[in-house]
Amino acid sequence: MNGAARWNGPSGQAWVQTQALMDQMYRPLEELLVEAVSARRPASVLDVGCGTGGTTVAVAGRLGAGTRCLGVDVSEPMLEAARTRGGRADFVRADVQEHEWEPGSFDLIMSRFGVMFFDDPVRAFGHLRRGATDDAGLVFVAWRDIAENPFMTVAERAAAPLLPDLPPRRPDAPGQFGFADAGRVRSILDAAGWTGVSVEPVDVTCTFPERELVGYFTRLGPVGLALPGVDDETRAKVIDMVLPAFAPYVHGDEVRFTAACWWVTGGNHPFR
Repeated sequence: MNGAARWNGPSGQAWVQTQALMDQMYRPLEELLVEAVSARRPASVLDVGCGTGGTTVAVAGRLGAGTRCLGVDVSEPMLEAARTRGGRADFVRADVQEHEWEPGSFDLIMSRFGVMFFDDPVRAFGHLRRGATDDAGLVFVAWRDIAENPFMTVAERAAAPLLPDLPPRRPDAPGQFGFADAGRVRSILDAAGWTGVSVEPVDVTCTFPERELVGYFTRLGPVGLALPGVDDETRAKVIDMVLPAFAPYVHGDEVRFTAACWWVTGGNHPFR
């Protein structure tokens, strides 16, 4: 199953089902992006890999009627969820690797975890550069190395004895950790025509209610994708095996972890 098919199938549906949880979990990163984008006072913003649209709508709400905010994604189920949020943002289904924007369409391009999945990231970011204004800004958040984000692999490590065929995480391939190498990120953006590129580490504390934990790891990630293909007995065993592995991150009625990310910016005018 290719990336677009996956995001229009099980992965996209899983994100729709967990939309409220994801909004809460990643709100600190959303707030960082909203502050950075609003400080630039752009006329037109493109949110790449917008998913269910939480960040797009938040930016549109902060900037007001003077700014056009457009979210783009390949996943129609996620875009349908985004459109139900209301607000001033618009949403379009398109593959950024293939879509040719009109020159000067945007003066700011942003993303929260939406740019690591391209098969050809140089082509994607090249299309974005050519579709932006000459002085456009770029700002996005991407995950750092797997080793710096142990929370993200708790479920698959714990479930491995019962689910031995889970796909490996590769930092050099499209996926959650596809931009883990800062040097690779810089090379991609340089080759795509972006200037003034900065890749800086940022660590953010993320939280969500403990009652949502089982739903989190049974719907999302490699374990979430594998569970629909197993019988009820195996599913129950996986839950019993995985749930205790999250104990270091459970504090009372809250799950808490550190998101180790890259804060990536580009363009002629540095972000504050």
